[in-house]
Amino acid sequence: MEKIVEYIAKKGGFARMKDLREEGFQTRDIAMLVKEGTIEKVKSGVYKIADYGFFEDKNVSLLTVCNAIPNAVICLISALDYHGLTLFNPSEIYYAIPNSAKPKKIIYPPVNPYYFRDRFYKAGIEHIKTKYGEIRIYNKEKTVCDMFRYRNKLGEDIAYEGLKNYLKLKGADLLKLKEYAEICQVKTIMMPLVKVLVA
Repeated sequence: MEKIVEYIAKKGGFARMKDLREEGFQTRDIAMLVKEGTIEKVKSGVYKIADYGFFEDKNVSLLTVCNAIPNAVICLISALDYHGLTLFNPSEIYYAIPNSAKPKKIIYPPVNPYYFRDRFYKAGIEHIKTKYGEIRIYNKEKTVCDMFRYRNKLGEDIAYEGLKNYLKLKGADLLKLKEYAEICQVKTIMMPLVKVLVA
């Protein structure tokens, strides 16, 4: 069973049941490792090592979602938090997937999926490399604009906070922000606020 743990470690701490079976590992041994808490089931068919140094990485929950759902992109409040644009600490991971996707349920962490049309889903994805895998997340500008797109559902205050904090950044790019405001169809709502805040 040590070989199973070694194999998952080599894969970055995550592995799919399909790959484990192809390597010749037995289902009963995998189940035993789950029972003893050495590995954890993230969702049906996906496992991770329980304590593979993840305590060092505050983004383990984001990594878990991105590993468990191949087309998931961290978005909205979770992306705002990752980029340091809000003081709000979300209790669940917000992620976007194409509106035609049907993701399997994740056991842990708590998640809040949003189904985006292609226009909103494809724009502004960043790929953040970590030693434990890749985080797919919307860039700062797209995140701020998405927050305005969902301001009625998630709160105008947090959307405004995100915008205000973005505009304080040394690398704030108003042209890029305007570009994503057009993509997200929030230009007429958001850009007048930008003018007031940068005046």
